[in-house]
Amino acid sequence: MKKKLTKGSAMILSALHKEGVEIVFGFPGGAVLPLYDQLYDDPIRHLLVRHEQAAVHAADGYARVTGNPGVVFATSGPGATNLVTGIANAYMDSVPLVLISGQVPKNFIGTDAFQEADITGITIPVTKHNYLVKSIEELPEALSEAFYIASTGRRGPVLIDIPKDIFDQEAYFNYNPQCNIPGYKPTYEGHVGQVSRAIKAIRDAKKPVIFGGGGLIRSKASTALRELADKAQIPVILSLMGLGAYPGDNPLFLGMPGMHGSVTANYALTEADLIIATGVRFDDRVTGKLESFAKHAKIIHIDIDPAEIGKNVAIDIPIVGDVRLVLEELVRKLRPGNTADWLKQIYTWQEKYPMPLGASSADKGLKPQFVIRELSRLSGENTIVATDVGQHQMWSAQHFIVREPCSFITSGGLGTMGYGFPAAIGAKLAAPDKNVICISGDGSFQMNIQELATAVHNKIDLVIALINNNFLGMVRQWQDIFYNKRYSHTSMEGSPDFVKVAEAYGAKGFRATSSEEATEAIEKALKIKGPVLIDFVVDPEENVYPMVAPNHPISDIIIGGEQE
Repeated sequence: MKKKLTKGSAMILSALHKEGVEIVFGFPGGAVLPLYDQLYDDPIRHLLVRHEQAAVHAADGYARVTGNPGVVFATSGPGATNLVTGIANAYMDSVPLVLISGQVPKNFIGTDAFQEADITGITIPVTKHNYLVKSIEELPEALSEAFYIASTGRRGPVLIDIPKDIFDQEAYFNYNPQCNIPGYKPTYEGHVGQVSRAIKAIRDAKKPVIFGGGGLIRSKASTALRELADKAQIPVILSLMGLGAYPGDNPLFLGMPGMHGSVTANYALTEADLIIATGVRFDDRVTGKLESFAKHAKIIHIDIDPAEIGKNVAIDIPIVGDVRLVLEELVRKLRPGNTADWLKQIYTWQEKYPMPLGASSADKGLKPQFVIRELSRLSGENTIVATDVGQHQMWSAQHFIVREPCSFITSGGLGTMGYGFPAAIGAKLAAPDKNVICISGDGSFQMNIQELATAVHNKIDLVIALINNNFLGMVRQWQDIFYNKRYSHTSMEGSPDFVKVAEAYGAKGFRATSSEEATEAIEKALKIKGPVLIDFVVDPEENVYPMVAPNHPISDIIIGGEQE
């Protein structure tokens, strides 16, 4: 059979089909017109966003829920540079993305042509790999490698920049999704000797804890984690990125550690004699003052990225490998544990230091902690939460009960305001049978508020829970505690009537200013098809507690209440 020449634009869509891609997030422009013309007759769904940053965040949310690479199309110049924050966000949180950007024609590269930007140069620090395709013959290999690199090892974003003329050029198309890339060989199986050392350390420990992160979810290690914790009776602490890897209502779950973590989680890490770290980075928000972190503990660190092991904290037993495979090996070889005395101490801490709910006060209005707990209670177990960044993010991590992996989606490493709403759109497209709630703040939501048009036009069923305190709340909190209440430019006075804005876009809108109104609004919103916004007008000066001040030991906790 005679081979057929294929245009570059057709190669891209054919590759997407071979990779099982069902939806693309994007925004067209001049440099990608040939690709969009090819897309006109293709069954792949395209979600037109209102800003390229939202395309990346939506693809990111989609990828976190499905586990498959999210795909983004964008044009050259400002279209490509608008992707950068979303790419950096995905890179920090190890989210697989394949981004295809248009570029000016080859003979115009380097001439400062209209809408030219060196997007491969710009994104080198925030991509796992990137490509500038210089010939049509390079395109099939670049596409197959991009999907392979994005979705293997420590996952991450890969960008392919394609000059406009290559979209229209023709060549023979041979696509091989099984790549063999010299120098890129992720390690999946843990070293036998190191695994044996880890098993002995776990058997000898009197005060062990499991500290898990986003790597547990990326490697689908939740079942193995549950089996290990239950078999050895070891309490579990999860980072912000790891929430959902272990059931949030299990007695062995101690919560999130660090700056706004639970008192019990922080005390347990401080007093532990063994920490089994799985798929975590030991970032500064968790460790606090490094010199004081886990001084009594031997540390086992399991991670697929060898660069993370020993980067921030000295490790006693390093194990490079896929978290799920290593945990399964530990479960097979471990005997049931006896940690009764240790658990007794932990349960004492839990009883003494419950998560603060905020002091009730009629004159200060609705409490955000109550709103989050009602959202958790009324939405049920079949729910995905996507948050923006700020106080509401921490309250959500503290008070929303997350029972399953891929059910709590948030910007961890980069802390990107404006992430939550488009990520929620992507999450709903990935899991149409689940409730999806975007928990946002009045500051974060306005950074991508235009995506209300995307949600309404595409009939996306989701609830936007707006925690409206009329401040950039987390920045105000720091100004309150560390800058003598000098609230420099953190008031959000001038914000619109969010209910009217939602209605102007064609969405439903409610407002709640009391506990009774909040419960009623949530119950109504969960029954409505299409996007619904609830404007929860909350106490403007409520702070997030517990809190650990920067560069303090994580055991040095401001608990709230009288200590506030």
